[in-house]
Amino acid sequence: MADPGFFITFEGGEGAGKSTQIARLEKRLRARGYEVLVTREPGGSPGAEAVRAVLLSGAAEAFGPRMEAILFAAARADHVEQVIRPAIARGQLVLCDRFIDSSRVYQGVTGNLEAGFMRELERATVGDTMPDLTLVFDIDPKIGMQRAKVRRGVETPDRFEKEELAVHQARRDAFLDIAAREPERCVIIDAEMDPDTVADDVADVVYTALAERTTRSLMAWRS
Repeated sequence: MADPGFFITFEGGEGAGKSTQIARLEKRLRARGYEVLVTREPGGSPGAEAVRAVLLSGAAEAFGPRMEAILFAAARADHVEQVIRPAIARGQLVLCDRFIDSSRVYQGVTGNLEAGFMRELERATVGDTMPDLTLVFDIDPKIGMQRAKVRRGVETPDRFEKEELAVHQARRDAFLDIAAREPERCVIIDAEMDPDTVADDVADVVYTALAERTTRSLMAWRS
């Protein structure tokens, strides 16, 4: 009996090391024989990547957080339909750099958009395609922003990196609040540790979740 697909999202503030850890986890999972798809938001599909360029350049900022939220939702709808759902249906493990929680935090909380509006956008774009597991990479914003500065080198900070430290702190608090409210889905990862230790922690959490998934699938099949 083949295992069903599994959807894992990586969330957190700027400079938390999500992209590095996704690459490390992908390598470990492939070594164990899993079929893995790595993707990201905004982006992940041709249509969504076009919207990504607009969002991260700051071109939509002048139109306000509501317009940004709608553009993120449009990109996500295409990404989910064209990439994520088909991969899950094929039984793949999907590793996605950012998903719904980033919109809840960046546009909903620090963009001051009303919760009802954000819920309707989420319902329309995601439906029942929710992550099976979300890893929340927690880091002091001061450390995260320093890491982000080193990472980008001489490049200009993007639309979200350039914001004030207080905004990044508010986002950290919001991610931790989501994790506290949805412990069945979210696991907090201490992103301030060295990359090797973080990678081991991530792998332990994911292997445990996959083992539990296999057990549930087997029980359902037997019944």
